[in-house]
Amino acid sequence: MPETTDLSGVPSLLEMLVKRLVRPVDDATIERAALHVHDWIGCAFAGSAQPVGHVLASALETEGTGACLALGQTKTFPPAAAAFHNGGLGNVLEMDDIHRTSRSHPGPVIIPAALAAAQWTGATPQKFLAAVVHGYEAALRIGRSVGPGHYALWHNTSTCGVFGAAAAVADLMDLTPEQTVWALGNAGAQAAGPWRCRHEPVMTKQLHTAHAAQDGLKAAMLAKHGLTGPRLMLEGEQGFFAATAPDADPAAVNATPDAQWLIWETSFKPWPSCRFTHTSIDAALDLHEQKPDLDDVKEVLIETYTDSAVICDEPVPTSEIQAKFSLQHVVSATLINGPPGLDQFRGAALTDSAIAELRTRCRIAETKQFNDAYPQHYGTAVSLTFADGSVVDASRADALGDPENPVAPEAIENKAATLMIDAGLDAGTITEIRNTCRDLPRSKNLSELIQSLANAAGS
Repeated sequence: MPETTDLSGVPSLLEMLVKRLVRPVDDATIERAALHVHDWIGCAFAGSAQPVGHVLASALETEGTGACLALGQTKTFPPAAAAFHNGGLGNVLEMDDIHRTSRSHPGPVIIPAALAAAQWTGATPQKFLAAVVHGYEAALRIGRSVGPGHYALWHNTSTCGVFGAAAAVADLMDLTPEQTVWALGNAGAQAAGPWRCRHEPVMTKQLHTAHAAQDGLKAAMLAKHGLTGPRLMLEGEQGFFAATAPDADPAAVNATPDAQWLIWETSFKPWPSCRFTHTSIDAALDLHEQKPDLDDVKEVLIETYTDSAVICDEPVPTSEIQAKFSLQHVVSATLINGPPGLDQFRGAALTDSAIAELRTRCRIAETKQFNDAYPQHYGTAVSLTFADGSVVDASRADALGDPENPVAPEAIENKAATLMIDAGLDAGTITEIRNTCRDLPRSKNLSELIQSLANAAGS
């Protein structure tokens, strides 16, 4: 079908984006990328020990051998198989990094694709980390453009992450600007991930990230060999925006071209639950420290923005994943027990009588204040109304781990260590991984990191 407007002489959104991606990456941003890699490693190892991780590992039985690491496995595999396997792991426990305005988690898609391509091409650590930065940039710029209408039905981490995976691999494979546009165009042709998996107790969400990592990698590999792709994939007739984003903001893709790399806007998650619950947890922690008499609490009011109120309204969670998406559960568990670890979403915590009873006193309300600030800020207020009518409250405009409320690098390392302990890794291996991630921006080759990850398979 011909275009209704002749755009043949106008640079496309993807062509303009690729110009942004060729900029060099400064040393501080390389260091930042290494922190995201370390964060993803912890998340992915923890995911590998979960049932869905075991299923993904079993699928490797049908793959051949190659040069690329699959976390938790003693054998190595072809790049696409490794990207798929590793891509399915980082989001399992809901502790992966997050970018607010794109409503996406870039790490679980982009880092596995870049890691596989870096091993395959023999890239230096610095080139690998720069590719991660470029991948984040592509995914987050497109992600912030798609609008709430897209997010209502589509999993942005997958649909926009596939562009980031393609951009990262294109960088590592030294694609020309034209080839990179082809790769991004064909990545968009494969973008998928409807949100039906939210409504059933299934493992499909991990298939979203696995496919996005693999499909982005394949799009770049094929572009290197001459497979052309549509330069107008985003804004063109019957393109990505037309098909999936009814209120897209195309200008957002290339807005603020001289701004710092968007990886700096990406948040780290300290708590093992949906990011939409984190300001509620932080506010509940403030109240917990006041040691209120919870038996005397008549109502727990959780005021928040619409996406949090809709997606995380689960008054009676019966599974770990439901608990991670339950404002009632996270607030009740935090008020009673303090900082929520992995154990607060598993086993006995789900049926704990005190937590279950307090959940019944929770009420969720959407407010204009928090809706107006969203998605730039994921704010929440939690208030306790006592039997005598008195009220105590706490609020947070931004969650712990956001750029406005950052966590120290050591906290990210400790989080990764906790997750790797949960996966059964021994202390020596965890320390080795920590040290190689710290040194990665200055290392001469990637083999030290790969070896430390491989050693974990036998720990």
